[in-house]
Amino acid sequence: MSGSNSSVPGSDAAREASSPLSFTVHSMPTPGVDDGARRTATGRVKMLLILLVCAAPVIASYFMYFVVRPEGRTNYGELIDPQRPLPEALALTDLQGQAVPAASLRGQWLLVVVSGGACDAGCEKRLWLQRQLRETLGREKDRLDKVWLIVDDQPVRAETLQAIRAVAPPTVLRVSRDALAQWLQPAAGQALEQHFYVVDPLGNWMMRAAGDPEPAKFKRDLEKLLRASSWWDTAGRP
Repeated sequence: MSGSNSSVPGSDAAREASSPLSFTVHSMPTPGVDDGARRTATGRVKMLLILLVCAAPVIASYFMYFVVRPEGRTNYGELIDPQRPLPEALALTDLQGQAVPAASLRGQWLLVVVSGGACDAGCEKRLWLQRQLRETLGREKDRLDKVWLIVDDQPVRAETLQAIRAVAPPTVLRVSRDALAQWLQPAAGQALEQHFYVVDPLGNWMMRAAGDPEPAKFKRDLEKLLRASSWWDTAGRP
């Protein structure tokens, strides 16, 4: 009949219509060694990214200070390159002989004076200038700690202690000269006591200035350092 969809029995079309449908089943992929290696590599990349994010503020501030410099800009103090990290095993004690962990010095900018316990006239002048430099930083002064490192066993005179404790007393610690020389070093031909040393909040010694500097010029160095790190460094230790 015209328009009919019926098929002639026995034809190929009839056999195809009467046969059941069949499905092909594919097995699911199983995790292999490549997948495990890929996950490990991904984890390492994520960890490195996290470390980079944490270190970015410090890196950026040093980049701004050391690299992106306006034309004609100069530093009064001597920049230390490469910087010298604070030794974890540096043996420090307070004036009562109690051990002080080196890591306790981290977290603040440090302006360091080195001398013997007797503290001669030059030492007293450096301690006075250390105080004056910090005080003239104004509202930024709380981001800078004064540290006096004594490199012998000589007692400190009561008059000296009274003078330095009058305004924001420094941290006074004893350390052997040989141990300290593994971290701080003087310029060629000079003694360890003849300088100011600047240490960043991470414990890196990064600048050295003469023990009798021009105060205004050295102060500008300190201001530049504090300004460059102002967006990540805050007053006080964590």
